[in-house]
Amino acid sequence: MAKKQSSKRIFSYDDALNTFPLVRDLTAAAMRQIEAVATNLASRDELDSRREEIEEAQEKVVRAWAREVTAIGCEVKGAWLVDWDSGNGYYCWQFPEPSISYFHTYDEGFAGRIPLN
Repeated sequence: MAKKQSSKRIFSYDDALNTFPLVRDLTAAAMRQIEAVATNLASRDELDSRREEIEEAQEKVVRAWAREVTAIGCEVKGAWLVDWDSGNGYYCWQFPEPSISYFHTYDEGFAGRIPLN
């Protein structure tokens, strides 16, 4: 039986670059939301007493971000770490890098990233 690939989006480098501004903007917005959760508190004591609530709110932001990025067809590999499947490996980006500048094979992962240029 053939391996089912139909649900997986394959990106050329140009396709990845075309979706990058949206992924970058979604990521920056999520980062701002996470920062706002903690900075809206009055004091360090309030931060400590509401830590669980804050962590829950931040996790909710990360989950929503991951859903939005996944809906584009990208793969979320960690907080603020996004891969575009090329069919031979992944174009790889991590916030706040200015562009998609790395690639890694399916097996090597983030640690095996190599510059595209």
